[in-house]
Amino acid sequence: MSTKGRQKTDAGGGTPSRQMATMCSPSSPESYSIAPLTPSHSPRSFGNAPQYQPFSAVVAIDFGTTASGYAFSLVQDPETIHMMRRWEGGDPGVANQKTPTSLLLTPDGSFHSLGYTARDHYHDLDPDEAKDWLYFEKFKMKIHSTCDLTLETELEAVNGKRVKALEVFAHALRYFRKHALKELNDQFSVGSDTDDVRWVITVPALWKQPAKQFMREAAYLAGLASPEYPEQLLIALEPEAASIYCRKLRLHQLIELSNRGTANGYGPDTSIGSSFRQAREQLRRSRHSRTFLMESGVGDLWAEMETGDRYIVADCGGGTVDLTVHQIEQPQGTLKELYKASGGPYGAVGVDLAFEKLLCQIFGSDYIEHFKIKRPAAWVDLMIAFEARKRTASPKRLNPLNISLPFSFIDYYRKYKGRSVETALKKSSTHLVKWSSQGMLQMTPQAIAELFQPTVRQVVDHIETLMKKPEVRGVKFLFLVGGFAESPVLQLAVQRAFSPCCRVIVPQDVGLTILKGAVLFGLDPTIIRVRRSPLTYGVGVLNKFVEGKHAKEKLLVKDGTRWCTDIFDRFVSVDQSVSLGEVVQRSYAPARPGQRKIIINIYCSSEDNIHYITDPEVRRCGTVSLELLETDSAGSRRQRREIRTNMQFGDTEIRVTALDVATSQSVRASIDFLSN
Repeated sequence: MSTKGRQKTDAGGGTPSRQMATMCSPSSPESYSIAPLTPSHSPRSFGNAPQYQPFSAVVAIDFGTTASGYAFSLVQDPETIHMMRRWEGGDPGVANQKTPTSLLLTPDGSFHSLGYTARDHYHDLDPDEAKDWLYFEKFKMKIHSTCDLTLETELEAVNGKRVKALEVFAHALRYFRKHALKELNDQFSVGSDTDDVRWVITVPALWKQPAKQFMREAAYLAGLASPEYPEQLLIALEPEAASIYCRKLRLHQLIELSNRGTANGYGPDTSIGSSFRQAREQLRRSRHSRTFLMESGVGDLWAEMETGDRYIVADCGGGTVDLTVHQIEQPQGTLKELYKASGGPYGAVGVDLAFEKLLCQIFGSDYIEHFKIKRPAAWVDLMIAFEARKRTASPKRLNPLNISLPFSFIDYYRKYKGRSVETALKKSSTHLVKWSSQGMLQMTPQAIAELFQPTVRQVVDHIETLMKKPEVRGVKFLFLVGGFAESPVLQLAVQRAFSPCCRVIVPQDVGLTILKGAVLFGLDPTIIRVRRSPLTYGVGVLNKFVEGKHAKEKLLVKDGTRWCTDIFDRFVSVDQSVSLGEVVQRSYAPARPGQRKIIINIYCSSEDNIHYITDPEVRRCGTVSLELLETDSAGSRRQRREIRTNMQFGDTEIRVTALDVATSQSVRASIDFLSN
């Protein structure tokens, strides 16, 4: 999260103590790095959260693993959220409020199309021609799964060719920017000056700082904001956005899956499938306007809540399931995070992978891998067919489910293996899948259930583990949101597991919950007042050596003074509550007169009991850069120079600002988590 912002730094907080504190130059040994002039072991509040300049409109982009879209609201009319125009293309019978997160580049790497248009164009290409085109889908998962993410990380297209991930994401964001600005300008004469628009991009709460910074850098490359004006772009956490939206809902906009009372007119004996279909039909009828009206205050459920009431939001998306726990604060209605975000790669893509595994069992892993490379467009066609059938899966289903195999799959299998797909099915040990008389894969209800079972089990197990945490006990509600939450299979599993202990709620427009909440977050970023730190963060410092307290191997004697190296100076601890607007303040000094840049290494750990930066559970995760201005005189250059830094941990991104105390001038400060 590059944070070279225009926000003013509050220099309050007292006079720093003048203990020995030497900041090493960038080339100095890391073990002798720094000692703070003003050590502090907890965040301190320096006023409210930064005040941003006013905007005319807020545009939110829900960048999903399987589907994406945008929505916007005018600042002067915050109760009205406008959805994007109807997407070109689409599947018959499937509402297309979002478009597939599929990107198509020409053979020379230029942008061609995104969404349904990209998918359909790629599908229609001649197989020999398709080999040269660059088609990407579900590429968001790469950012979550890559441990050593950098700006040079690459993505692999369906044809095996590689492109920088930053460019792929920037292409997609640039597409949404272009369409949103055109719509704003056409309808409301807003957007011709891009500085009038605040942008919000959604990311999983599970994402670590490098992934969030990566998305910000892609947004800069796409022209949504700039490093000189970073506050124009907000990174919204997906379950937080859903939570913000849910607090606005009325009872008729909710479907209750638990066995308590009724919601939306449905009693506990009403089947999930029928209630959800009816709710979706109500939503479909309202979609022609693409306009959603929000409550000016809070919705029905929130109006009943008291201070201290807590609830879980389970964001079940295409790639991940993301859980957050919030507590309501009355009367202001702000939200407090009670436990650090948790979850894992348990999204709907897991069902797709299970289907691919099943195909490998039947036809052979060697053939499937070969087919994906030689007939990439046909493979995409097969997965599209499965996706359409997957949406109809239900625990109440009694009849088999048929999936069409592309002709090229059947033809290529005969050439590759020397036998028919029908023969392969007959010889397979998988007896739950047969070859139908219509020439399709015929899957029994049990076979479909087995595709869902591992992923659904992981979701239920993780929610169960979370609910056992002391901070989470006694939750009143469990909100199920995200595209995967539309699945009746997942709904029934969650209902059976958790309805005895809390009310399980699904918003009516469950797939759009995050998108709408992201718009509301952009209108008021202060609504989440307290967050939990996902990790312990700090720096390495040099302090006086204390016999019996410090390890002997850390002893450094310099000019007759005994120092302890590599001490971990903690900024915040894992799972520590940090309020919006609270900062950790430290002061540093250049090692030599005339030094123009200070580099400070940041370390992190999932543990709390950290003593040294060399402890095995500690890793270097980023750097803070302070760019110093020239001093005015030789006298001032001889004086010890204090650079006071404020690091803010209560936002969705870690931010840093700095001040040259002697001159009261802001110091250009940035934080980098992608260059390690």
